[in-house]
Amino acid sequence: MPYTPIVATLGYVLSPDGCDVLLVHRNARPGDPHLGKYNGLGGKLEADEDVVAGMRREIHEEAGIDCDELSLRGTISWPGFGKHGEDWLGFVFVVSRFSGTAFTSNPEGTLEWVPLARLHELPMWEGDRQFLPLVFDTDPRQFHGVMPYRDGRMQSWRYSRI
Repeated sequence: MPYTPIVATLGYVLSPDGCDVLLVHRNARPGDPHLGKYNGLGGKLEADEDVVAGMRREIHEEAGIDCDELSLRGTISWPGFGKHGEDWLGFVFVVSRFSGTAFTSNPEGTLEWVPLARLHELPMWEGDRQFLPLVFDTDPRQFHGVMPYRDGRMQSWRYSRI
């Protein structure tokens, strides 16, 4: 069967001093498969946009800020991650400079500036704990990983760097 994933972006906005990251605490919609978890910002790509345009749009829609400087940190293939077992392919960005003032909430939940040093304390997807160190490390190389899910649980994780 051909691999036809949902293509999406996932962004992590750093504070001006680089010590905090803006996350959404998914606490607004009962029935949300992410309910209670902390996530980066992002979502599905639209048919007429490239991944950078999609990331900029999602950050603006979800946080009310504009990305002035962002970089692609890597990609992750999530076979089976969707609510009904759909495959996802995510382009993971770090936003190192932005303009505007971030919303305090959006329809998915509360937006919070979280110290990078405290990320490990937050409720999040098990898989996020695997790739987040790669997002925020000082290695300039991109990572490209595969993280299969089954029944809402991560099965494995492997990645390459270039």
